[in-house]
Amino acid sequence: MVEFDNIGPEKILEVYNSKVGMHGYLVLDSLKLGPGKGGIRMTPTVDKEEVARLARAMTYKNAMAGLPFGGAKSGITADVKNITIQKKKEIILAFAEALREYCPKLYVAGPDINTTEVEMGWFADALKNKKVCTGKPTKMGGLPHELGSTGLGVFHSFLTALEFTKLKKENLTVAVEGFGNVGWFVSKFLSENNFKLVGVSDSKGVIYNSKGLDFKKLDDIKKKTGTVTKYKDGKVLFSKDIINLDADVLITAAVPDLIKNSDVRNIKAKLIVEGSNIPMNFETETLLHKKGVLVIPDFVANAGGVISSYVEYIGGNKEKMFKMVKEKVINNTKLTLEHSFKRKITPRECAVEIAKEKIVNF
Repeated sequence: MVEFDNIGPEKILEVYNSKVGMHGYLVLDSLKLGPGKGGIRMTPTVDKEEVARLARAMTYKNAMAGLPFGGAKSGITADVKNITIQKKKEIILAFAEALREYCPKLYVAGPDINTTEVEMGWFADALKNKKVCTGKPTKMGGLPHELGSTGLGVFHSFLTALEFTKLKKENLTVAVEGFGNVGWFVSKFLSENNFKLVGVSDSKGVIYNSKGLDFKKLDDIKKKTGTVTKYKDGKVLFSKDIINLDADVLITAAVPDLIKNSDVRNIKAKLIVEGSNIPMNFETETLLHKKGVLVIPDFVANAGGVISSYVEYIGGNKEKMFKMVKEKVINNTKLTLEHSFKRKITPRECAVEIAKEKIVNF
């Protein structure tokens, strides 16, 4: 059930095209700061409630980052692993047509789960307007998420959060959930900066080695076989087991609602950085906070993608994007944690207060 409050959602749209089998949703949570900004995800399970929760996260994310965007999100219910590329394109084109009157005046789309610069190119072409989405191919003036903007921000949020813990870089162990656009880059940055990556997961399972994983070998085996579990030197576990690994830090970078209340007692990490959107609910975050686990909220840690979108939106280049992502994510992580430690409340409560204040006082 979608929850409404004094922020939103302002509009909820459900669209359907029987001819191509397109069933999708658009939630415009808040338009006070500007047109709603948020990606299009395509999964078999996405529904109105999930899209609404993600749209609220985008409201806070854009406000927190000081961007002239409101919060929005869209989703298409589709099993992309079992349809052809041509069928996927038909669905995207039908979805774009259904949103024609909203884009870009009220909604600016972007990539998300199972959508990339390719799909954004289709979306923009369908509406004959490059302003309807960001994350487009470079040839269309885009700054595609494949440049690693979200992963870069998550990495710098992690570095900043470390300063607020007793964890030391020497022998620090990190596990990353997901090896896609976000998790791949986070793993890469961790390895390049000599952090010990001990566990990585994908949809097929987890590869774990307490002595550390070699990123280049991991990348190579993923490209060749389609899964990190074929990495030879390590223990293979179920995908869900990534959250219970014996690691100092857990970085989430894939599926929503990953961590439940019942998982809290088995989590060994002292720091969790939410590189994915809504990897757990507030109640679970509160239980982890009481346990002494520091959790960096999603809309603080993973804002790199939408900051990149803004730079693309105003016609900036990738150098400007990387600089802005680093500065904004570091500043917002630091601001959130300073308030959290001072007031002895969860980081999310502090971040939400900061974001709401920006919206109210706009």
